[in-house]
Amino acid sequence: MKLYLNYDINVVYKAVLKEQLDKTDIQYELNGIGEVNLLKNIDSNELKTLSDQLEKYGITIIEDYKSQLVQRIKDSVTEMIYNEEYEEKSYKVSVYLSEKLNYSYTYLSNLFSEVTYTSIENFIILKRIDYVKSLIINDELTLTEIAYKLNYSSVAHLSAQFKKTTGLTPTVFQKIITRRKKE
Repeated sequence: MKLYLNYDINVVYKAVLKEQLDKTDIQYELNGIGEVNLLKNIDSNELKTLSDQLEKYGITIIEDYKSQLVQRIKDSVTEMIYNEEYEEKSYKVSVYLSEKLNYSYTYLSNLFSEVTYTSIENFIILKRIDYVKSLIINDELTLTEIAYKLNYSSVAHLSAQFKKTTGLTPTVFQKIITRRKKE
């Protein structure tokens, strides 16, 4: 028997993080995706213990400043894409990231490319296509509704970007998923 699961990775992430932090005596606040504010300084042994606990779940503590900022960019992009209230058409990504992270977009873009070897724009496309895939798998929205939800100018634009990124059209992807669910 196969079970097909749907989950919100951010909810899972926060639950695991909360569970592991609650096992320690460390007081903390969750500040959003990928950011925890420790309410007191901890020594290197406590940090190592926490790091070991989190690594079991694929969560690593980022200590390098550039990598921290790149992770904040990634988290902000993810938050932007999954946020129902955000309207990309009326709010440029560059403005959103600059205001959220308090750096110029040029600096953020150059840093992101330096560390990840890809552009913020390419990362956004990959995250949007991942979201499209999850919406197709959930089978609750039509392609037209998905295109509208993610602010694509048309279904054709969504389909072209999907095919360029995955090598499949959304319709073929949908058929593969449907076939797998029937097996």
